[in-house]
Amino acid sequence: MRNHVADLPELEDYKILSRDNIQEFRDKGHLLVKHVLSSDEISAYRPVIVNAAEVYNTEKRKLQDRDTYGKAFLQIMNLWQCNEEVKKFVFAKRLAKIAADLMGVENVRLYHDQALFKESGGGPTPWHQDQYYWPIDTNNTITMWMPLVDIDVEMGMLTFASGSFTEGSVFDFEISDESERAFENYVKEQKFPISRAKTMKAGDATWHRGFTMHHANGNNSDKMREVMTIIYIADGARVSPFKNEWQKNDNQKWLMGKPIGELIDSELNPKLL
Repeated sequence: MRNHVADLPELEDYKILSRDNIQEFRDKGHLLVKHVLSSDEISAYRPVIVNAAEVYNTEKRKLQDRDTYGKAFLQIMNLWQCNEEVKKFVFAKRLAKIAADLMGVENVRLYHDQALFKESGGGPTPWHQDQYYWPIDTNNTITMWMPLVDIDVEMGMLTFASGSFTEGSVFDFEISDESERAFENYVKEQKFPISRAKTMKAGDATWHRGFTMHHANGNNSDKMREVMTIIYIADGARVSPFKNEWQKNDNQKWLMGKPIGELIDSELNPKLL
């Protein structure tokens, strides 16, 4: 029997970022890095991730029957636990090293992965901050967002408010119509520059801090916007007191219920470097 995991490209080499790349990330709280995976590499991993997302997707409602969050994307989490081939992608040292270099740390741990597939006709992803959901005592967190297919602005490109991460947690809102209105007004009031790539190739990736404000428009194309994400945290982070019920739930789901103040080092949070 063929070993499919062994057949996949190795992603253990490092991609060296320039000092300008790293400084841009530290100033803006986000960065687009091109050619993180080659066309051959992403062509090998795309069917693996897509197939796993299809198998483990639990959303059965029609698009029109969902709320704003449900219309934004199909969200399938921690595929690495379910599929050894996806695990090879999620545990890739090339990706973890970029995360570590951008944050300026030696080692990173996995928080969780998630496939975010925005269907044709799918709605916008409201403005939000990811780290609102996370019971983590450091701002040294980062999300990699990688399209598995070529995308453009018509498909729901991720859009950032540059420099907004410096504000920390701004609103007590989950991703919703309410967060869209509040953050949109706040971004305008604070005059944060808006940044959005016009196109991204499959295998390119954006990286953003946990408190960087961002959103995405709806998918107005006739194609699925297939995106795979990985959330990294700096090694040494600890569980913070819960600021909302979402953080309490995240602690149980992604940190195996580690007590407040304890190191984040559970079996679900392996060190990747």
